[in-house]
Amino acid sequence: MRVLTFESRRSAEMAKLIEMYGGVPLSAPAMREVPRSENQEALRFGRDLVAGSVDVVVFLTGVGARALLGIVSSEQSAESFLEALRKVRVAARGPKPTAVLREWRVPVDAIAPEPNTWRELLRSLEDLPGGLHARRVAVQEYGISNPEFLAALRERGAIVRQIPVYQWALPEDTTPMRQAVQAIIEGTIDVVLFTTGVQVSHLFQLATDRAEKEKLKEGLRRKMVVSIGPSTSETLGSFGISVDMEPSHPKMGILVKEAAERHVEFVPEKL
Repeated sequence: MRVLTFESRRSAEMAKLIEMYGGVPLSAPAMREVPRSENQEALRFGRDLVAGSVDVVVFLTGVGARALLGIVSSEQSAESFLEALRKVRVAARGPKPTAVLREWRVPVDAIAPEPNTWRELLRSLEDLPGGLHARRVAVQEYGISNPEFLAALRERGAIVRQIPVYQWALPEDTTPMRQAVQAIIEGTIDVVLFTTGVQVSHLFQLATDRAEKEKLKEGLRRKMVVSIGPSTSETLGSFGISVDMEPSHPKMGILVKEAAERHVEFVPEKL
């Protein structure tokens, strides 16, 4: 099977996994992380945290957690920031931010269980002692805001502040992505793997006009579309794309393994 992947930082690892299970990988990195320069909001958050003006801190990504520490450390010592974190309630969306926090010896009070979407995270936050009402909650964001999650926190009475750390941009070289658009339209791909909703948005952004977007959508309907989990599936659905399979666990290795095991259920009927 010819398998299209949009992984960026882990593109080489993804290609090796696809080859391990007999597929032919086609890699089109779909995004790059762009740190926000002169991030005054993050610096203000660091000062407020140390001053005791924050009750709950929510970490959505491990990369974002490290980036936030790097920004704050330009103004104050890393240890003073981490010591302040140890005095408040801390929540993590999944295993990656959790691993970073444990490395920092910061206790984690709420961890979203699999599939690690904002809904599981919200339920974990609701179980914190004292709940969310009137709590000052800081959310470390990861490129794009999640208005549903932020609105749900506010509906529960939380006083929410967003901490933007970095944003997602298209890769500097978009040639592989443009080639991926054409490959999907022309039908030279069998399986398409998506591991984040940003990949979906950027893919459609690269389509040149409305007609090409419709051709891209129709081309995806003829492929086996594999999504890492519910959040990415929601984004695909918003573009009118049905998901054929989600892995039993939102891990890249399991994604490829189970896609390899189940592709015969989907690909023949779509050809």
